[in-house]
Amino acid sequence: MSENVKAPKEPLFSKKNKKLVSEPLNDNNPVTIQVLGICSALAITVSVEQALVMTASVLAVLAAGNVVISLLRNLIPSRIRIIVQLVVVASLVIIVNEILKAYLPDMAEKLSVFVGLIITNCIIMGRFEAFAMANKPWPSFLDAIGNSLGYGIVLVLVSIIREIFGAGKIFGIQLFGDRIEGTGLYSVGYMDNNLIILAPFALFAVGLIIWVQRARNKALIEDH
Repeated sequence: MSENVKAPKEPLFSKKNKKLVSEPLNDNNPVTIQVLGICSALAITVSVEQALVMTASVLAVLAAGNVVISLLRNLIPSRIRIIVQLVVVASLVIIVNEILKAYLPDMAEKLSVFVGLIITNCIIMGRFEAFAMANKPWPSFLDAIGNSLGYGIVLVLVSIIREIFGAGKIFGIQLFGDRIEGTGLYSVGYMDNNLIILAPFALFAVGLIIWVQRARNKALIEDH
């Protein structure tokens, strides 16, 4: 009699499922803790707008890809699983790239090859292999949402720093008045810092975020 009794279904937003979304936002962030996806954090974070579009692109690819891989996980031969994963992510990236070109051509031009490089983003292939291949579609979808948002938070934070202090504006809105030249060495106002716009500064910004995060949570230092 007990064999016919079905186990109760796990709620869609159980504590376990909520952790799939919340943990990558902080304690298991894919960029600051796992140190993945650093390339785009350095390259496209010169503006918040670019960071948001890249985050949305990664979210779309990872969410759809995780679900597809999860649905096919029992059908994919182990020997070719990496090839199948690459085909899935490449197909999704092409779709996202074409959508950007159709509806946001200026942004697609600014992001250039970096949208295509989502194919090689370690976060995506890592989640396919480590999570989607072993879990059902719904948890895989939540895992994708959490890791994409964790990735996006870092990109946006870095881009806010770089755009405000490098260009003196955000979303195209000028934050500081024009610099007024004075006599001799004296002047009034903020002068844009081109060093901050350069990619190497993004590495310093990511390092600063990692330092702040680990200073707030000493357990991260002990674990890593």
